Amino acid sequence: MQKLAFRHLVATAVVVILASQFSYGTDFSAGLGVGYGQGFAMRGNGTLFNFAQGFPLGLEFGITYTPIDPGNALEARRVFIANATNGTPMKYGETWDLRMDLLYKVPLLGPHASFLYAGVRRSFFDGTFRYVGANEEFDVTGQEWGVGIGGKGLFSISSRVDLALTLGVDAYFDGPLHGHDTTYTPNNDNVNPHEDFTYKDASSVINMPKIVPVLMIGLNYNI
Repeated sequence: MQKLAFRHLVATAVVVILASQFSYGTDFSAGLGVGYGQGFAMRGNGTLFNFAQGFPLGLEFGITYTPIDPGNALEARRVFIANATNGTPMKYGETWDLRMDLLYKVPLLGPHASFLYAGVRRSFFDGTFRYVGANEEFDVTGQEWGVGIGGKGLFSISSRVDLALTLGVDAYFDGPLHGHDTTYTPNNDNVNPHEDFTYKDASSVINMPKIVPVLMIGLNYNI
């Protein structure tokens, strides 16, 4: 999963570099932020305005990293492997979220620029479950599409640097969950399911993103 996430990060960086080479008149900014998503989150983003003549909306794209609690370790082992109960469970997880939004400028008192946004999301989940003393470890991975809406305000710090505040909500649709030699799908066309477990059972013990509030603060640099 780390290699996959690295590719996403590189791809985003390439897009940012190419975007900065747009024709004269295009407004481009790049930003970094921290805040709350499914937990403490870090985000990098790039924003374009005036990239198409007469087009009134801006385009923002970014990548967000969030370390998370991946789920219930004991129940995850039951659903994906077996009913064993030995060993001391340990767990860690993360999500990488790719996003693209359209921005519409609205007038508000306070910030020098404010926007409403809406767009699409693609979330990549990776949770690791380890059972110390039982010599057992497995990953659960999943991917989900989603959508998001919210608002963003920019406050000038200098001629090129803005303080950026973002408030919104993201919603994700059910996607397949893969763990060990088992896959559960939303339509229950499952591969090697254990006992009578279904996608609902798997989803209930794994903390894939569902409805995620978004609160971010960061800095934008206007190129």
